[in-house]
Amino acid sequence: MSGVGGVGGMNGGSGTAGEGGEGSGPTGRALAAVMARVAVTAAEVGPRFPLYADPADGRWTTTGRGSWTGGFWAGLLWLRARYTGAGHDRRAAAACTARLAPWTAADTATRGLILWYGTAAAGDDAAAAALRARAAGACLSAWDPELGILPWGDALGGPRLLARVDAVPGTVPLLAAAGPGGAAAAAAHLHRHLDLCLDGTGDPWFRPALIHDAATGGWRPCEDPPPGWSRGRAWLLLAVADAMLQPELSAGEFTRLSEAATLLTTRGGVLTGPPVPPADTACPDGPPDTSAAAITAVALLKLARTPGPRAEQYALRAAEVLDHLTRNHLTPEGGPRPPGMLLDGCYDAAKGLAVRHELVWGDFFLALALTALHGLVDITRS
Repeated sequence: MSGVGGVGGMNGGSGTAGEGGEGSGPTGRALAAVMARVAVTAAEVGPRFPLYADPADGRWTTTGRGSWTGGFWAGLLWLRARYTGAGHDRRAAAACTARLAPWTAADTATRGLILWYGTAAAGDDAAAAALRARAAGACLSAWDPELGILPWGDALGGPRLLARVDAVPGTVPLLAAAGPGGAAAAAAHLHRHLDLCLDGTGDPWFRPALIHDAATGGWRPCEDPPPGWSRGRAWLLLAVADAMLQPELSAGEFTRLSEAATLLTTRGGVLTGPPVPPADTACPDGPPDTSAAAITAVALLKLARTPGPRAEQYALRAAEVLDHLTRNHLTPEGGPRPPGMLLDGCYDAAKGLAVRHELVWGDFFLALALTALHGLVDITRS
């Protein structure tokens, strides 16, 4: 599939707000297409939340409350508001963010995904900041010091006492903003997940989900998601990168965080493997997952801002991944489908659910990376 053009380079031109980025080179054209797609999606879904779109015609499957992905839609609207500078786009983003408020009281560690990414790009919006503060306080209240984590929770179904890697991104910066004790809880939450999910020598070396055994007090790995879940590795890498950028979280632990990033990028093939990994690395001939690649690109952009000998390598790989996504997986102008769709995302390979689709979180992370490259957001704070 021919895309709208590649990224070119990490330092290629400063972007400016406003409709159309054609004058800013390949990144500008890609960003313009993605932002135009956000406007089309907003008109289609109305007050509902997009989840995944059919690769044939771009029609969205939506949810009423947003589920664990609602924050990515609000975040996309905030990124569009940053891009256009238009008051009506800012109002649309604010209205969508307000609809996330019920999730502050939900028993789920995915509040990090919902309420950090749904508010972090809102800038000086007071209502978004207040919602983020309430969410941070709620997460701190739910943090279990005995287990050392904010448990997965039961709001989305299933057992409550899980440690899952997708409970870490967003949750780390959200907890860190929770006042006294927040940073300590955020660090403990992250490091406990590193203890449980990473084993540099064992097989499998990566365990994306574990369940607490009340009888023994220990943890045992879950079968789903599988150890080869590429999005799980991307989620954990993103959380590690966020922690490395916050002195209150990395103080005294920077070496360990750096080693975790090295393990995830080298053992996981992030720096040398295909730019878009298979959804399950144990099934290399299975569907790819562009959303995992987009999450990884953002993590690498963040890691490139941290001190260390690998910073340049992280930056170059982020550029390579973004170039590949925009050239090969982003729908072009003039085709049978709406332009600006990031295709080939895989929601759930094992269940055969939305395995070659546009995914709202894939769109968000691609948009976040591109807006960061154009100076519209600070990647270290989003």
